[in-house]
Amino acid sequence: MSAQAIVEGVGQTAYTRLSGRTAESLTLEAIRLACKDAGIEPSEIDGIVPCVYSMPPEALASNLGIKNLRFTAEIHTGGAAPVASLRLAQLAVQSGAARHVLLVVGYTGSSGARVKDRPSDLPSQHLRRQLENPYGWAVPSQRYAMICRRYIHQYGLRKEELGAIAVSARKHANLNPQAQMHGRPLTMEQYLASRMITDPYQLFDCSLETDGAAAVLVTIPEHARTARPHDATIVAVAEGRPETPDDLTNRSDYLAIGLDHAAAQLWETTGLGPTDMDAAMIYDCFTFELLHQLESAGFAAHGEGGKFVSEGGIDLGGSLPVNTHGGHLSGGHMLGLNHVIEAALQIRGECGARQVENARHVAITGWGDLGDGSIAVMKRERLGK
Repeated sequence: MSAQAIVEGVGQTAYTRLSGRTAESLTLEAIRLACKDAGIEPSEIDGIVPCVYSMPPEALASNLGIKNLRFTAEIHTGGAAPVASLRLAQLAVQSGAARHVLLVVGYTGSSGARVKDRPSDLPSQHLRRQLENPYGWAVPSQRYAMICRRYIHQYGLRKEELGAIAVSARKHANLNPQAQMHGRPLTMEQYLASRMITDPYQLFDCSLETDGAAAVLVTIPEHARTARPHDATIVAVAEGRPETPDDLTNRSDYLAIGLDHAAAQLWETTGLGPTDMDAAMIYDCFTFELLHQLESAGFAAHGEGGKFVSEGGIDLGGSLPVNTHGGHLSGGHMLGLNHVIEAALQIRGECGARQVENARHVAITGWGDLGDGSIAVMKRERLGK
């Protein structure tokens, strides 16, 4: 079994609102861009790990002309799935089950079904429909606002600290021409004056609704076609779930999440730690959840995340640049697969004005459903051919 697996190709469409395109056309565009980046033909893909809201493998195989689809698998943890899926791809190419494994997300989050109408993989839906939804707990902003409220009660948190996260994301998006909010600056004054969505979340605390697609190809160096100065090597991936993963209402500790377990496992497995990371791509469905995961993964002490972000720790040039592409808050919401792409591009040194100098290790986290978590580390390495 090969000791390494690398990201051989990445592709992403423009991230927009109301694109007027189908999710299928966006998906196929991103895949073809990833194949071009990897130097392979789409028909050479022989493994598919579809992530949330993606086309099924059978449809992808038909549209891409794949003649020998040897490996398929899927993880059902919502937005934590794209990062966790890196491990499936890693194991598949290391074991020889497949040579070129595709991870893909493609959906019309802006022009398609609204968030409350999208299917959920969570069990106990009858409890939500009958006991929670009628009382205003129907969409993620409402559920996650309660987690943030618990943190405010326990540790305290100023609105300006959440605002620092939103403003940082927008700064980074304005360095990324592909970002949905590129060319649209955001000040702290604008953040504080924005309308309330679900207390304490205001407009700019919430991630974007996006039409687009993202694709990642994973292989081992022996099968890579494109020679680069540096490869994005997958060091390790871990996933975890909170207590009662299908139920937040009755959970004993709202702040205990799956990333607590996943991060502890990853740091122990790799021998690395938070201080070894040069950048991090943190799943930012809402501003507080970025802060929450910073603490859960060990990048800031519990209760200290607000100070860390307000002092510029997550800005480009800070001690831990976070979401240098703009993240879900300002770049585009592709359920975290665009975070995986940004990590690979940072390691390859291809991020232009938003490049983190000498990025050798980059962490990526995923957040899904009611607190499922995933984390991966990529490193910069020249493996050669």
